[in-house]
This record gives sequence, structure tokens and C-alpha cells, in this order.
Amino acid sequence: MTAIETKIKELVEPIINNLGYQIYDIIYEKEGKDNYLRIFLDGDNISLNDCEKVNDGITDVLDEKDLIKSQYFLEVSSPGLERRIREDRHLEMFKNDKIEVHLYKAINKQKILTGILQDFDANNIYLEIDKQQISIEKNNISKMKNIYNWEEN
Repeated sequence: MTAIETKIKELVEPIINNLGYQIYDIIYEKEGKDNYLRIFLDGDNISLNDCEKVNDGITDVLDEKDLIKSQYFLEVSSPGLERRIREDRHLEMFKNDKIEVHLYKAINKQKILTGILQDFDANNIYLEIDKQQISIEKNNISKMKNIYNWEEN
């Protein structure tokens, strides 16, 4: 999480928890000329009404604290079936699941690897690919997401 994402989480998490929800992730990013603050709620069956409730509950405090100086769009939603993996707690959630890992520097001439997340530690993740375990340094990972298996669900 970036510094601004961490500050926003510290600000809105108690409000969101009091409303009965949990945060999966907070992402502040630029797309084209626009800035977006995306807050993803964790839980089963997050509805549009749930997202509106959280949006209404945090908008005033975000405006009052003015942590983001430029104009941005606030989006509150569920993270969807395929979720970004950005923190160790996310890695823990997806142990023994299939994930996709995008790399800064290629390993075996590949910059995108897909395999089963076996384990992780402070510096590495361990993937099983074709029955072989490989170690990937976390600082070589540009992004990760779980791969939802439609056949199993």
C-alpha cells in the first residue's frame, strides 16, 4: 500500500467497520487524465446498496480531511472474483490457489507466471508450476491476482 492509501485506510476503516463491513483493499490510481480512489469491500454478496451505504458513510470525512489534494472519483465496490493480491494477508487468503504473477524481470524468459501459491515469506513467494516449485522475489513482482476457477465453483 502506498502512503496515501495507508492514511486513507486508517481514516475510513473504523467507519466502514462500524457500518458492518471489512476492507479488502484500497487503491489510489491514475487512469488517463482522471484519478480514482477505489475501496473494495470484503465479504460475500456485497450489493450495490452496501456500496452506497459505505460511500455515503465516508464521503464527508474524506472531504473534511482532504488527504487527496487533486480531484478524484470515489468508487466503492466488491473486489470481484479475481482479486488483486497486494499484501501478505491477501497471500495468506490465496495459499494453495492458482495465481497470476507479473514480473519486472523475466524468469525463464517469461514475465507472466501462473501457478499454485504454495507459500510466502518476507522476501519471496513460492509457486508450483508444472509440479516444480519456484521462488520469486517479491521486489520483482509488479502485480498479482488470483485466478478464479469456474470449473470448481
